[in-house]
Amino acid sequence: MKPEKRDYDAVIVGSGPNGLAAAILLQQNGLSVLLLEGKKEIGGGLRSAELTLPGYMHDICSAIHPLAAASPFFETLPLDQHGLEYIYPEIAAAHPFDDGTAVILTKSIEQTANLLGEDEQAYLKLIKPLVKNWPLIAPDALGPLHFPKHPLAMAKFGLDGLTSATFLEKRFKTQAAKGLFAGMAAHSIQPLSNIATSAIGLVLMAQGHLKGWPVPKGGSKQIASALASYFISIGGKIETDRYIESLSQLPSTHAVLFDITPKQLLKIAGHRFSPLYKWQLERYRYGMGVFKIDWALDAPIPFKADQVKKAGTVHIGNTFEEIAESEQRIWKGEHPEKPFVLLAQQSQFDASRAPKGKHTAWAYCHVPNGSEKDMTAIIEQQVERFAPGFRDTILAKHTFNTTQMEQYNPNYIGGDINGGVIDIRQLFTRPALRWSPYKTSAKGLYICSSSTPPGGGVHGMCGYHAAKKALSDIWGIKVR
Repeated sequence: MKPEKRDYDAVIVGSGPNGLAAAILLQQNGLSVLLLEGKKEIGGGLRSAELTLPGYMHDICSAIHPLAAASPFFETLPLDQHGLEYIYPEIAAAHPFDDGTAVILTKSIEQTANLLGEDEQAYLKLIKPLVKNWPLIAPDALGPLHFPKHPLAMAKFGLDGLTSATFLEKRFKTQAAKGLFAGMAAHSIQPLSNIATSAIGLVLMAQGHLKGWPVPKGGSKQIASALASYFISIGGKIETDRYIESLSQLPSTHAVLFDITPKQLLKIAGHRFSPLYKWQLERYRYGMGVFKIDWALDAPIPFKADQVKKAGTVHIGNTFEEIAESEQRIWKGEHPEKPFVLLAQQSQFDASRAPKGKHTAWAYCHVPNGSEKDMTAIIEQQVERFAPGFRDTILAKHTFNTTQMEQYNPNYIGGDINGGVIDIRQLFTRPALRWSPYKTSAKGLYICSSSTPPGGGVHGMCGYHAAKKALSDIWGIKVR
C-alpha cells in the first residue's frame, strides 16, 4: 500500500554535504524532495566568501577535501558536469620541525616512506595494506556498525584503527614518522591517548596515497554548488532563508531528514520523541571547538623548508609529544601557548583565490568548547616559528572564535566542527544507542548530520545512510 499524497514525499532540513547527499539519494529513487536551508545560501560547512579584502576568496569552514574526493556516494555522481573541478597539490600535506626539516605525504607510498629513514619499512607495513583494502572497506568504514562485506580486511583496519594514536606511534622510531602521524591523528579533535584516534590518521594518510588531498577550484562552495545543481537537474527543489524552529513550519511530508545536531533537533521535535530517546539526546556530548583565521597575504608563506611551500595542507605542531600535550590540555579546558595548527594554502594551487601575485591562507587551532579567547597572536606565532617573516606578508585577516562559528553555522555547537566528539563512546552510537542511528523514536523523522556515523568530514555518507534507511522504512525501496 502506497503512502497517501503529501506536499512532498520527503523534506530535508539543512543543506550541508549530508543534507545534500540525502536529498539526492531520495530524489534519485523517484521521490519528490524539498531541501530547506536556513541561511541565504546553501552549503553548511561548504561555503566561501571574500572575508578579508575584495578579490580574496576564503573558505569559511572546510578547505581541503580528501574524503569528498573519495566518498563512495559522491564518486557515483557526475559532479564534474556541474562545475566541480578538484586541484591536487603534488604534496598533500607537510609537517615542519623546529630544525628546519619537514616530512611530507605524497601520492607515492614509496616516496613518503623513503623520507622516513629507518621507519621506511614500518610505514610500508602499516599503510600499504590499508591503501590496498580501502576501496573494499570504505562503504563499511564510512557507515553504521554492521557486519562488513569484507570482514578480514575490515578486521585488519580495526586492529590498528581502534588503538590510540599514542599506542600506534610506538611502531615508529624517528621524529619524522611520529610527527607525521601525530598531525594526521590530531584531526580527530581529541586527546591522542583516546581509543580509536589512530583511525582518523590512518584514513587520511591512505587517502593521500589513493587520490590526494584536493582543493576545489574556486572555493569549497563549489562542492555544494555542484551537488545542488545535480539535485535540481533531477527534479529536486531548494528553498533558502527558511530557518526551521518547529515541525509546524514544514510542509506535509512522509519523511523529514534533519542535517542538524541533537541540540537543535530537541528544540524542533523533542516533544515527539520517546522519553528514552530524548534522554539520550540530552546527554549527547560535544567536543573541542576551533578558533579560525583567514589571511590575505602579499606573498606565499615563507616556510623554512621548501617542501612545505608546495603542500596544500600544513600541520604545525613539531613533535608527537608537543602535539599530544597540547591536545590533552585543550581537552582539560586549557589554552596552550603552542597549539597544534592546521593550515591550508589554497592560492598556491588555485589562482582564482587571490589577485595576481597575492595569496590567501586558512588556519585553525583547537580550543575548549565555547572558548572566546582570541588565539590570533598565538596561531600567528606558531606559523612564524616555521616561517620567519610570515607576519610581514599579512595584508588583512578575519577571525572566528567558537561563538562566532556557531552563529555562522548552528551545527557547530561551541565551535565543534565534528557534530559531537567522535570518541569510542560516540563512534558507533552517535547520537543515541539504537538499532539504526539515523531513525529517531518518532515515525517519519530521521537525523542525517555528522552527529550520526561515520561522523564529521565532507563525504555525505551520513546523509546517504539516513536516506537509505528512510527509503526502506517508508517506501520499501532497498538501496545497496
